[in-house]
Amino acid sequence: MAYASHSNALSSGLMARSAALLSAASDYMDRRRAYRSTFNELSRLSNHELADLGLNRSMIRSVALEAAQKV
Repeated sequence: MAYASHSNALSSGLMARSAALLSAASDYMDRRRAYRSTFNELSRLSNHELADLGLNRSMIRSVALEAAQKV
């Protein structure tokens, strides 16, 4: 038995764009989660603990952004 497949180019394009949008949103959420997690963990450390890591308070945001970019 033969099966006929009819695919509408418009619906295929819409599905691809929807999948790309969902993928981009998922990637954004993963990066945002990594940023917030890193930022919160570093913010909880004392100045002495940060200094042991070679960091200071003003570096927390940039370190969190760098961590998020690696996700």
